[in-house]
Amino acid sequence: MNFEEHAAKPLLAAVGIAVPEGEVVEDAAAAAAAAGRIGPCVVKAQVPTGKRGKAGGIKPAATADEARAAADAILGMEIAGHRVERLLVEGQADIADEYYAAVMNDPASKGPLLLFSTEGGMDIEEVAADHPDKLVRLPIDVRVGVANDEIEKAISGLDLGGRAGDVAGVLARLYRVYAENDAELVEINPLAVTDGGELVALDCKFTLEDSGAARREELARSGSPEDLTGLEAKARQYGLRFIELDGNVGILANGAGLTMTTMDVVSFYGGRPANFLEIGGEAYTLGKPALELVLANPDVKSLLVNFCGAFARTDVMTEGILNAWEELKPTLPVFFTIHGTGEDEAVQMVIDRLGITPFDLMDDAVKAAVKAAGEAGR
Repeated sequence: MNFEEHAAKPLLAAVGIAVPEGEVVEDAAAAAAAAGRIGPCVVKAQVPTGKRGKAGGIKPAATADEARAAADAILGMEIAGHRVERLLVEGQADIADEYYAAVMNDPASKGPLLLFSTEGGMDIEEVAADHPDKLVRLPIDVRVGVANDEIEKAISGLDLGGRAGDVAGVLARLYRVYAENDAELVEINPLAVTDGGELVALDCKFTLEDSGAARREELARSGSPEDLTGLEAKARQYGLRFIELDGNVGILANGAGLTMTTMDVVSFYGGRPANFLEIGGEAYTLGKPALELVLANPDVKSLLVNFCGAFARTDVMTEGILNAWEELKPTLPVFFTIHGTGEDEAVQMVIDRLGITPFDLMDDAVKAAVKAAGEAGR
């Protein structure tokens, strides 16, 4: 779950990281009034996505009239598919320098990763590519946490103008925000150094780990709800993780990793996946709603079922899908590839009940599904 900037910054302030004075408004008159109270300000679109500045969603304003004009220009904009309906009017800062700071989930170290760079205000991907010597990466043992002196040592090679201790303190508090709020990502870009030497978070991106939302119900209420399609909302009712795409090859697979791999292979062979659907090992009990979701998309012209079982038995999962197939009686072509625990029983079950033979190789099943979808679309 992503958070808009105005909802993320209170988490920083709560641990002692300085943020500018600001007010959330929903119309141009309120923006002008806020600017009158705050003084020279920045008017910012509030949407749960990045690159707002490049899209024209962030404008400085020296006066209330300028703030009104900026608000008129920004409200109603579309930024990365999000309509701007709220603004953050925030006091300007006298910036002497800009840093980048973040703590995020790191698949490589299987834990939190602290990132810091003296190249703030830039996309971190650009910093990593163009200035790798100015990007510090510090993996953190989530069981232990991280101490100020450990952070200070990690950033000691950067030119911080004698501010290493202060920066380390901010980074340690940033890790607290991550650890105490079930975060997937907490990012400050830029972390500004003011003319007076104060460190101030001028922006903040916060992403709440989906699995932590149930533990952080009050916090989750401040997040931005996902913009779900009707089918995606229906999937949530069943506890299924379903994402509707613009392709024509429907996909049923057990587990997120296998599903994404299947989608990649469909694309590799020139097809277009119609969905992501993580069904796990619950295909027996959720086979019918899962199949209904995929088939409800009229663009789906073929179906690919890819099961790979270890602890989850493929014969049990396959039986769930076959039961649903026989009840729903779809007419589109379906292609199976099945491997792992119970595969012999599963393969024979498909042969006996549908009269088709699953493919030995996933690539062959994918190619057949892509070809069928293409022919049906002509």
